Amino acid sequence: MKSFLRHLLILLIPITIFGQRYDQEKLEELAEKYTKQSFTELIDILSIPNDAIFPESLEENIQWCEKAFGNRNFKTTRIPTAVAPLLLAERKGKKAKKTVLIYLQIDGQPVDTTRWFQKSPYIPVFKEKEASGNWKTLENYDLNNYQDDWRIFARSASDAKGPVAMFLAALDAISEKNFEPNYNIKVIMDFEEELGSPRLPQAVIDNRELLKSDMMVIFDGPLHITNKPTLVFGARGIATITLTTYGPIVPQHSGHYGNYAPNPAFGLSKLLASMKDDEGRVSIPGYYDGITLDEDTKKILRGVPDDEDFIRNKLQIADIDKVGSNYQEAIQYPSLNIRGMQSGWINEKARTIVPSWARAEIDVRLVLESDPHRLIKLISSHVENQGYLVLDREPTKEERLSNKRIATFTHELSYQSFRTEMNSDVGIWLENALEKAFEDDIIKIRMGGGSIPISPFVNTLGIPAVIVPTVNMDNNQHSPNENLRLGNYRDGIKTMIAILTEKL
Repeated sequence: MKSFLRHLLILLIPITIFGQRYDQEKLEELAEKYTKQSFTELIDILSIPNDAIFPESLEENIQWCEKAFGNRNFKTTRIPTAVAPLLLAERKGKKAKKTVLIYLQIDGQPVDTTRWFQKSPYIPVFKEKEASGNWKTLENYDLNNYQDDWRIFARSASDAKGPVAMFLAALDAISEKNFEPNYNIKVIMDFEEELGSPRLPQAVIDNRELLKSDMMVIFDGPLHITNKPTLVFGARGIATITLTTYGPIVPQHSGHYGNYAPNPAFGLSKLLASMKDDEGRVSIPGYYDGITLDEDTKKILRGVPDDEDFIRNKLQIADIDKVGSNYQEAIQYPSLNIRGMQSGWINEKARTIVPSWARAEIDVRLVLESDPHRLIKLISSHVENQGYLVLDREPTKEERLSNKRIATFTHELSYQSFRTEMNSDVGIWLENALEKAFEDDIIKIRMGGGSIPISPFVNTLGIPAVIVPTVNMDNNQHSPNENLRLGNYRDGIKTMIAILTEKL
């Protein structure tokens, strides 16, 4: 009798579909079905302008998210800030003992419509690559028979409205199967991420109890360049600096005053060049203090299957900066990057003048071992040591007349980095889920090079966080012609179904 019951139980297990781990074939079928069903919603959300520089454009995005999550039995709450609110969506699980906080980004980078090869970045277009390497717009297409390598081009397709649509589709998929996660879900939606989420840290502090959770999952960023399932256990933080040098009070005719009035662009160029050596390492003493990579860490970094030749070929660079001996090592250190420079005019607007000022916009990617305030002070002191009067404002006439070299130095610390142990509960749980969904080995990255505003959650709430990237690496995020590969869209939905159905 016991043997009969045992065999009967074994036969009944597949009927409970999500009662045990859902096999890859069934996950694939379910993801395929909801990929096709969710294309309309993907197009819909991508069609809403979302440049956070224009806060008035964000309200439609907020309302869209409130409706989308409300339709899926989530309670939504606006968390007010001085500009755009955060949006929290909550849904409780039956007999849930733990709560997972999920981070989604809704805003997008600004757009230069003249550099997009379509009518508007907010009118999504499907394209396929021709043999020549050019992208051809699909005029007549059937999304029920889409191809994996087709792409949808639109602002935020990958960064990061695509993952929002994936998550909603995954929720719909498990709803069809009457499955409910055995944990509570809180979803926090950020509408100012591309501005550095300036108001998020205080909002987290002010709403600590409302956001209280056991762990955090971030659906953001691209997969490893191999496009294999990836988990990222940390990200660098970011601070920005604006550095300005001065020449004559207004631009002067270079024939009349060249060789006489000092050119601020030369001064700025020398100043910036003094910050790095010929190998690309920051030469400011103490900049890398505190960062050591032991052999265990180097082994983890070597475990990421980067193809350095492929990366150099893709970037079309002959050599690399010698901050680390390879790509993964390089991003374990704080960076010092000139993200833009300006002085006078160029191209068709060029004119024969001595500029009145020269300006560099700098970003500093932060790591856990470095105090960001200390790094900023080191850079500011370096400018001072080069003979500059360093101010946090424009100089007065008296200061101009009495100081040979003047620099305005202002900075903003957006957020610190974070890093979670790979063998943490959240890391093991997510790895189990991805192993359920894919046959490939899971690529585990110690820390990503980019920055996302997660450290306020990690530090204030005291919870571990892991990034689950889903989009294709070659997606042109932050650039014109941003896109999302449809095969990645489907696999992203499959990833999220696997996570939602993994017991915690």
